[in-house]
Amino acid sequence: MAYSQPQKAETKVYINSSAEKFYDVLCNRTYHIAKIFTEKVQAVNIHKGEWGSEGSIISWNYIHDGKACVSKEVIEGVDKKNNKMTFKVIEGDLLEDFFKSFKFVLEVIPKGNGSEVNWVLEYEKQKDNIPDPNTMLQFLTKMSKDIDADITKDQK
Repeated sequence: MAYSQPQKAETKVYINSSAEKFYDVLCNRTYHIAKIFTEKVQAVNIHKGEWGSEGSIISWNYIHDGKACVSKEVIEGVDKKNNKMTFKVIEGDLLEDFFKSFKFVLEVIPKGNGSEVNWVLEYEKQKDNIPDPNTMLQFLTKMSKDIDADITKDQK
């Protein structure tokens, strides 16, 4: 059965920000995304632990495909040296309605005068007819561009 197999989807976003500054927002100041990407993210809250620490639990209130959604995630992997981290969804709309498991894997790589943001979604569908999470990749692309614009706004 194809839907029970782990699958991946990914996108790359080229930004003007340094890898360190971009990663800092996602890792250590995740709550700030609600102030940057206001059209889609209403709140990012911490429930356990500290921002940017493995084992910490955070939640997102966001709009996806026109629907108000919630996602509770545990930070599984943090590699600050290489600007990598993993968010594993443990509760929320993605698991209730579509997927058995869902992870967001982020890596930010320095490239020239900017960086390359790599988002990889690792997921298992509940059923064969569940669509691939392409709209979530679009969401992450737009969010990444908005974060980049916020970081670089004072550099112009």
